[in-house]
Amino acid sequence: MSATQPKPVVNPWLIAVSVMLATFMETLDTSIANVSLPHIAGNLSASTDEATWVITSYLLSNAVVLPASGWLSRYFGRKRLLMTCVGIFTLSSLMCGMAPTLGWLIFARVLQGFGGGALQPLAQAIMLESFPPAKRGAAMAAYAMGVVVAPIMGPLVGGWITDNYAWRWIFYINIPVGLIAIVLMRKFVHDPEYIKNGKPGRVDAFGFGLMAIGLATLQLILDKGQEDDWFGTPWIRWAALISASSLVVFIFWEMQAKNPIVNLRVFANRNFAVGTFLVVLVGMVVYVPATLLPQFLQELMGYTALDSGTAQSSRGLGMMLLIFPVGYLTSRVDSRRLISLGFLIVAFSIYWLSRLNLDMAISNIQFPLFLQGLGMALVFVPLTTTAMGMLSNEQMGNATGIFNLLRNLGGSVGISLATTFVARHAQMHQTVLAAHVTPYSAAFHARQQAISALPGLHNSTAAVAGIYHLVVQQATTMAYVDTFRWLALLCVVCIPVIILFKKVHSRGPVVAH
Repeated sequence: MSATQPKPVVNPWLIAVSVMLATFMETLDTSIANVSLPHIAGNLSASTDEATWVITSYLLSNAVVLPASGWLSRYFGRKRLLMTCVGIFTLSSLMCGMAPTLGWLIFARVLQGFGGGALQPLAQAIMLESFPPAKRGAAMAAYAMGVVVAPIMGPLVGGWITDNYAWRWIFYINIPVGLIAIVLMRKFVHDPEYIKNGKPGRVDAFGFGLMAIGLATLQLILDKGQEDDWFGTPWIRWAALISASSLVVFIFWEMQAKNPIVNLRVFANRNFAVGTFLVVLVGMVVYVPATLLPQFLQELMGYTALDSGTAQSSRGLGMMLLIFPVGYLTSRVDSRRLISLGFLIVAFSIYWLSRLNLDMAISNIQFPLFLQGLGMALVFVPLTTTAMGMLSNEQMGNATGIFNLLRNLGGSVGISLATTFVARHAQMHQTVLAAHVTPYSAAFHARQQAISALPGLHNSTAAVAGIYHLVVQQATTMAYVDTFRWLALLCVVCIPVIILFKKVHSRGPVVAH
C-alpha cells in the first residue's frame, strides 16, 4: 500500500455513481440479450444458432480489452479513456437497436464489446483509489451491485422488455444512461498525479497482438465448443493450438518486456495471486446457475422468459440486502472468515438446487437462490478488498484488468463445462432409463394406457412417443442435478484455499453512509 492516500477532489460517492452508471449497463448487457435471442433471430430472418453470435461477438471483443485497460489508461489518461469508452458503448448501443440485419448487429456488438471492456476494471480501480482503505469494503459493495447483481438481473429485465416492447429496446435503454454517465464523469472524475505525470513508454504491439489472438480464440472455443462437438471438430483443434501457443508466448514476452501491455509481475503479490485463483471459481459459481436455470425453467418446465427471470430475481434481492452490511463488516471482521462463511452458504444453496424435479413449486427455486445471493455478497466484497489490499495505487489499474478478465473467463469456462456436462449426462441417464422401458414392464404398460386414454391420443404410437418424451425430461433433469452437486462441491473445495491469504489491516474508522 502507498504510504499516503491521496484525498479525492470530490466526495468519493459522487465518483462511484459516475463510474458505476455505465458499468452497470455494460455488465447488464452480458446477459440481457440471452433471453431475446429467439426474437432477434425471428426478426432478422436468422437461425437461433446464427443469432448466438450476438452474444459471442460481444464476449470476444470484451475479453481483448479487459486486461489491457490499465496500460491504456496510462497511455491516454484514465478519465479520457473512460469517457471515450462510454461514448463508444452508447453509440454502438444505438447501432444495435437500429440494426437492419444480423451482420450489422454483430458488427455493432463487437464495437459495444470494445467500448464496454474497459469499464469494469477502470471503475474498480477508480473506486479503490477514491476511497480510503477503511471504506474500501463499502466501495466494493457498490461495485458488486454493478458487476455481480446486473448479470443476475439481466434475464429478468431482458424478458420483461422483450415481452412487453421489442428486443431493440434492450439496447436503446443504454443511451440515456450513457449520456448521463458522460456528464457526471466529466464533472467528478479526475486523473491521479501518477497517471497525469506517467510515461507509459512505447506501445507493446507484439504483446497486445498475442493477447488478442489468444483470448479471442479461447473465448470462441468456450462459446462454440459444445455446439460443434469440441475437439471432434478440426477448427476447434486448430483454434486450441493457436490460443495455447499465443498465450504461452504472450506470458514469456510480457515477463521480459520493458513496458508490457499487461504487467504479470503483479502475481508476485500473494494475496492477489490467491484472490485471482478464487475469483475464477467465483465466476463459475455466479454464471453457471444463472445460465442453467433459465434453460431448465423454460425448456423443461415451460416458463416464459419473463417468468423465468422473475423466478431468479430472488438471488439479486438476497445480494442487494446484504451487500452493504458486508461492506461495513469487511473492515471490522477478518475477511477470511466472511469469505469462508459465504462459500459455505453458496455451497448449501446450490446443493439445495440439486433437488430439482419437474413438479416443484417456484418457491423451491426462489429460496435457495435467495440464500445464494446472501452467500455471494459475503464472498465477493471481502475477496476483492483482500486481493487488492496489499497493492499500491499505481498497480491498481493493471491488477483490476486482470482480476475482471479472470472472473469473466471463469464464468465462460464454467458455462462451457456445465453445458457439456448436462448434455453428456443427459445421454447417459437416458440410456439407463430407456433400458427399463420395455414391453415386459408393468409400469410401461400402465403409463401407455394412461397416455392413450387422454383426449386425442387413441393409438399406441402416440403413447410411446409420450413416454419417450418423459424419459428425455427425466434424464435431462437428472443431468442438471448432477451438475449442481459438482458445483456445490467446488464451493467447498474453495474454503481451504482461503487460509493462504495474508490478513489485510485497514486503517482508520469506518464511517457509515
